[in-house]
Amino acid sequence: MTKRLKSARIYVAALIVLVWGLGPFYWMAVTAFRDPAYTFDSTPWPTHVTLANFQHVFDTTRGNDFGRALINSVIIGAATMVIALLLGMLAAYTLARVNFRGKGVVSGLILSASMFPVVVLVTPLFQLFTDLGWIGHYQAMIIPNISFVLPMTVYTLASFFTELPWELEEAARIDGAGRFQAFRLVMLPLAAPAVFTTAILAFIAAVNEYLLARLLSSDKTEPVTVAISRFSGNDPKVPPYVEIMAAGTLVTVPLVIMVLIFQRRIIAGLTAGGVKS
Repeated sequence: MTKRLKSARIYVAALIVLVWGLGPFYWMAVTAFRDPAYTFDSTPWPTHVTLANFQHVFDTTRGNDFGRALINSVIIGAATMVIALLLGMLAAYTLARVNFRGKGVVSGLILSASMFPVVVLVTPLFQLFTDLGWIGHYQAMIIPNISFVLPMTVYTLASFFTELPWELEEAARIDGAGRFQAFRLVMLPLAAPAVFTTAILAFIAAVNEYLLARLLSSDKTEPVTVAISRFSGNDPKVPPYVEIMAAGTLVTVPLVIMVLIFQRRIIAGLTAGGVKS
């Protein structure tokens, strides 16, 4: 009876977490397919279903260019992810493999940088990029995103690299490979699950950024987070809630599908470094 009670508690807790996490997403999807005349209908399942909201999302006659914003988000997210991974892998490998004076201080600074409030950087970054003439260009959003994503990348990969069997690297170096060559050919393939997981997290973090993108982007470079916030309907005094929900669904569903497809790799990457081989 005790085992059944414990199992029941686990399933109930998992159900609560599932509902808590997916509830808002479900309601967003339900509202996205609802006729605008029934925007505030509280029926918990789809009613008055229509696909017109998704057509209106891509309608540019009211100043909304959602298609271009999607491309901008992919460009910004992909560039941030690639650069953060390249720099993060090298930094994480160095922290995990090389012993040097002040290593603990460097690790602490990297971790503390991930907790630095973004709002403090808004004014200096705006002034800096204005002087450089970067306002409205991709680099004005990519460079700050890299600085935000990089600490997470380094911290995640360093904890994983620490648990890798370094004997393989030493064997490769004995066979004549250099340190970087041993890292690229031997250690990096072993770290593929963690690298894959970190890439997904970095991409999602870059795509979700709003505060700086709102101030540093232009109509031609704004990502989806900014584009959705600027949606306008037929009545300028009433936000187009159903179109906003439809746009949010279009942005969220591909990310959810990607996570579901690669969930095994993601779980492997998040847990592989937790147990020493």
